[in-house]
Amino acid sequence: MSVSKRGANALTPHWQPVRGSDTTLVVQLEQELTSRIADHLLRAGSRLPSVRRMAESAGISRFTVLEAYDRLVSKGLVEPRPGAGYFVRAAVPAPPLADAAPAPAALPSHLDVAWLLRGMFPESTPVDIPAAAGLLPADWMNPDMVNGALRAVGRGAGAVCLSYGHPRGYAPLREQLAAQLQSQGIAAHKDRTVMMTAGVTHALDLLFRLLLQPGDTVMVEDPGWFLIFGRLAACGVRIVGVPRGPDGPDLDVMAQLAAAHKPKLFLINSAVHNPTGHTLSAAAAHDVLRLAEKHDFLIIEDDTYADFHPGVPVRLASLDRLKRVILVGGYAKTLAAGLRVGFLAASPELMVRLTDLKLLAGLTTSNLGECIVHRLLQDGQYRRQVVRLRQRVDQARQRCIERVTECGLTVPHLPYAGIFVWADCGRNSEVLARQAAEKGVLLAPGVLFSPVQAPSSYLRLTVSMADHPKFWSILRKLL
Repeated sequence: MSVSKRGANALTPHWQPVRGSDTTLVVQLEQELTSRIADHLLRAGSRLPSVRRMAESAGISRFTVLEAYDRLVSKGLVEPRPGAGYFVRAAVPAPPLADAAPAPAALPSHLDVAWLLRGMFPESTPVDIPAAAGLLPADWMNPDMVNGALRAVGRGAGAVCLSYGHPRGYAPLREQLAAQLQSQGIAAHKDRTVMMTAGVTHALDLLFRLLLQPGDTVMVEDPGWFLIFGRLAACGVRIVGVPRGPDGPDLDVMAQLAAAHKPKLFLINSAVHNPTGHTLSAAAAHDVLRLAEKHDFLIIEDDTYADFHPGVPVRLASLDRLKRVILVGGYAKTLAAGLRVGFLAASPELMVRLTDLKLLAGLTTSNLGECIVHRLLQDGQYRRQVVRLRQRVDQARQRCIERVTECGLTVPHLPYAGIFVWADCGRNSEVLARQAAEKGVLLAPGVLFSPVQAPSSYLRLTVSMADHPKFWSILRKLL
């Protein structure tokens, strides 16, 4: 395809840095390319000069160019294509600002924040092998990267970490997150539709408090995340399970349940479902949104494991433009659970009410954690960490499936991605889990993932168990 003269000139790296400036070479190059993209001198689909070519032309190191390009990726302006280079992304327009913010709705007089987590095993039983863990091992993560960001933030943040901060979270992080969501086709705006939370569970808690009343009906996936079931039960709502298959929820059953129960909400893991690892198909996504419009319910899309997806997954929030869909996500599974940094993206109308509720529930979230995440996103370290971690998880998942099969378990539908294997042990998995607990092995039986706690023969195994010989030896003996 031919390139116009103007486009060819825009792609020619004639830029030279200002030596001795207070602005680093990385930031200078980042600002120059950002300006060219904003002025449409570099148009959507244009290929940036190669790292080598830009470095030689400007007289700077390749590492400087690479870091500048990674910063553009983190801002959602550029996408890397393995083996081809870096290309300018097509911009997704932010939603228009309303003339006036809607008045916040009156909150209930009593907010019941109590919820019950029921443990399966006695506290006295030691757990030596956490095969049911919802997190990857610490040595799979990158503690040096996080510690480095913590030190850097501590040196430069100053008063930022000593104040409460903005009710919706650290502004530079919200801006960066909105840009990333826009690059994935989600119409986000840093001030109107994005809020930082203390993890995904905090985001869900705010939504449940705001949107639900005792006696309401909520549809959930079956199987699904058991913590959601406990939180919903604490709200006094009726929980209705929709069977989940490899491509998404059973749409016929979902339509019948929606017509019969008039639900307020539907909760879904569209990308990398917990516990199965399946991902929603495009056809199913459109049908889910059609049912939501027909029966007038909202959708909460849990994006907790989406970064383990190898590409850009189908997201309801992208198709719906945050009209009926509320997106929640976080960084616990891929960065550090201890930072407790999550996010919530919703319509401007809902965001006003959620901000007031967040202030009443706990004022603001941690500036320190949000500053650390912002730094890791800004300089491209988080993106590189996710790529490395995803590769390791994918390899471990394949080995875990092989070990599972050798033990006589089956995996009827292979997971598309993620850190879990959902395997059928051919017997009541709750009994098996209790037997395993006596030997110091923590298993997650299928009954936990059922909204009605139905007996199940399935187990959820964490892929990090793939290289744990003692675990497989114990499991074989129990089976």
